[in-house]
Amino acid sequence: MSTLTSQQEDLVVFARYPELGKVKTRLAAGVGPERALQVYRELLAHTQAVTKQLPVRKWLWLAEAGLGADRSDPWVGYQRLPQPAGDLGHRMQSAFAHAFAEGATAAVIIGTDCPGLTTEHLQEAYAALRTHDLVLGPATDGGYYLLGMKQVWPVLFQNKQWSTASVRADTLADAQRLGLQVRLLPELQDVDTADDLAAWQVTQKAES
Repeated sequence: MSTLTSQQEDLVVFARYPELGKVKTRLAAGVGPERALQVYRELLAHTQAVTKQLPVRKWLWLAEAGLGADRSDPWVGYQRLPQPAGDLGHRMQSAFAHAFAEGATAAVIIGTDCPGLTTEHLQEAYAALRTHDLVLGPATDGGYYLLGMKQVWPVLFQNKQWSTASVRADTLADAQRLGLQVRLLPELQDVDTADDLAAWQVTQKAES
C-alpha cells in the first residue's frame, strides 16, 4: 500500500520597511531618495499582490530598519523574521535552511525588485521543483530575481560577487558541477537603477 508524501511549499521574501534614504539606494543616486522611496512602495505593493493568492507558507525576512521606517505595510499571511548579519549569500542560505528546518519540502526566495514578476511565474517555479533540483529566474542584469530548491547547497551562496553581472553565471556553473537539474524561468528586469526605472516606465506605457 503506497503512502502519499505531504508537500510543504514555502515562499521567502527579502524586504525592507519603507524608509527615506534607506531603500533603493542605487536608484536614489539617479532619481533622488523621495522618488526612490515612491518606487519602492510600488514594488512592495506589486510583490504583495502577486504572492497574495499563493497557497504556500510565507516568510518575510526583514532588513534592519531605522526609527524613520514605515512599519505599517500589509504583509498579510507572512511570518516575519529579521535578516541576519552577513552578505546576501549568507542571508539567503540562512533563510533556506530555516524553511527546511521548519519542514519545507520546497522553498522559493524572491526580493521586491521585479515589477515583471507574476503569480504565474511563482506557480511555475513550484511546479518545476517537483521534477528539478533547482529553479532560477534570471534577471537581465546578470543576477536572478528568484531562486528555488528542495535542499540547501551551500556552494551556491559562496564566493559570489553579489549585485554584479556574474552572479547568475557563477550560480549556474556551481549547479552544473553539483550535477543539479536546473529549470530556468523567463528572464525579467529588476529595477535597481535610474536606467532600469526608465525601461520599466517604457514597458508600462506600452502595456497601457
